[in-house]
Amino acid sequence: MWKVTLGEKPGVSQLKREKTTVPRPAVGEVLVKVKAVSLNYRDWEVINGQYHEVFSSGMVPLSDGAGEVVEVGEGVDRWQPGDRVIGSFWQGWLAGDLKNAIAPRSMGGPLDGMLSEFVSLPANGLVLCPSHLSYEQAACLPCAAVTAWQALVVEGHVKAGDWVLVQGTGGVSLFALQFAKLHGASVVLLSSSEDKLARARELGADITLNYLECPDWGAEVQLRTGGIDHVVEVGGPNTLVQSFKALRLGGQVNIIGYLGGKCGEVSPLLILQSHSRVRGIAVGPCSSLEALCGAIQAVQLIPVIDRIFSVDNLGEAFDYLASGSHMGKVVLRLDS
Repeated sequence: MWKVTLGEKPGVSQLKREKTTVPRPAVGEVLVKVKAVSLNYRDWEVINGQYHEVFSSGMVPLSDGAGEVVEVGEGVDRWQPGDRVIGSFWQGWLAGDLKNAIAPRSMGGPLDGMLSEFVSLPANGLVLCPSHLSYEQAACLPCAAVTAWQALVVEGHVKAGDWVLVQGTGGVSLFALQFAKLHGASVVLLSSSEDKLARARELGADITLNYLECPDWGAEVQLRTGGIDHVVEVGGPNTLVQSFKALRLGGQVNIIGYLGGKCGEVSPLLILQSHSRVRGIAVGPCSSLEALCGAIQAVQLIPVIDRIFSVDNLGEAFDYLASGSHMGKVVLRLDS
């Protein structure tokens, strides 16, 4: 079998493709033949040495993947060969609060990730693929979809009649759009691309705004909606002030990412005056992945994939992700 590992130096060009032996599943583990993986901004940071934690060479990157069970270890009765499964981003965080999880660790750092022909994972760290999804579509769910679900559904309790503000058209943002509409909420979506805004309206966005043409979009959103109930905040310091301006009293801001940078200032008065609740969302437990898969199955929801690359074109795929021109997920197909 083969696996891709981090090199001695940061960078996609430094990744190594190595031959190794197929692992045998230990007690309580399941051996999975990986069929597809999806790329996240976090993966790009890990590979390029820009994540807040630096991982050693030899680690297998990429947190998100789906595949087929080929062998089960002793004591495993939930899974059998032939099952189509998805690996949870967090191994060891099964349900509830992260602080109560026993030895939780994330895939693609510090745990070996999914960019490997075979992986052996704990049986309780896998979820059944929705039957209508391809492996490529299922591989989009562990990080981006769970993050959106955790923010809006588990923590936010989104409901019909709420307003949700989504920034951009990356994986988390489009899953947030889809999950908000699934729960009867209305959605404001921001982008600098008119083409992407048009596609977002086709996906159900109720209001779309070009933030380059409307830099004070917080006030505009407040005027048009009466105030936002849930912000899915991915921009960081460049967008936080406007997000608070867009909130209704008591609204929620979910800090998902920091595409605009990791440093900046936000006046605490903005939080006080809006009576807002601000929370960080570090993906979510396996139970959230299982719950959203059930919802996706029930309504036959389809993740938005921009492009699918062969694993042989890994560098091209990461360049495309880094360009920001994608809408939805970027996926690698591992089967030739």
